[in-house]
Amino acid sequence: MNVYPRIPNIWAVGRNYPEHAKEMGQAPAATGESPLIFLKPGSAVVQAGAAIRLPTWSNDVQHEVELAVRFGPGLRIAQYAVALDLTARDVQARLKAKGQPWTLAKAFTDSCPLGPLHALEDGDDLATFEVWLEVNGERRQTGRARDMIASVEAVAEFVRHRFPVQDGDLLLTGTPSGVGPLRPGDRVTAEIAGRS
Repeated sequence: MNVYPRIPNIWAVGRNYPEHAKEMGQAPAATGESPLIFLKPGSAVVQAGAAIRLPTWSNDVQHEVELAVRFGPGLRIAQYAVALDLTARDVQARLKAKGQPWTLAKAFTDSCPLGPLHALEDGDDLATFEVWLEVNGERRQTGRARDMIASVEAVAEFVRHRFPVQDGDLLLTGTPSGVGPLRPGDRVTAEIAGRS
């Protein structure tokens, strides 16, 4: 099993794909608008291949596949991986209705399954990366980084200059449309196209 180095924090951007914003009933962010950032604890990471424990207090935990990048020395993007931003959607809806933070809906135990980390090589263009997710062999989500509202680099720059980002932190860059529920026993496969 892939053993990860310590991940102190997980910074995440919401509604960074126009079609996902629409499926959530939200208007896509305008170009140049500040990205919507929320935080998940590094302890929410689930190792690649491990079973995911769904919270018993939610009836609608949904998958959100994402391109994740990890900050290295100098807070430069050093690694990438495929990740899931699991969301207790029913809980999130209640919190939104009350104007409260999404922490309970986003930061629960096992809420960030993470694939193997790969070194970002010279010449790699993050805009060409594509992520996809299947549940029980059925394709649910496919997204290309070049279709994001704010690029990976733009989001990384935003969080570096506004938050206490640390070497080793992870950044989730947004999910494409097609999010949906997970049930106990579901088999989830997620990859960065051609890279695993």
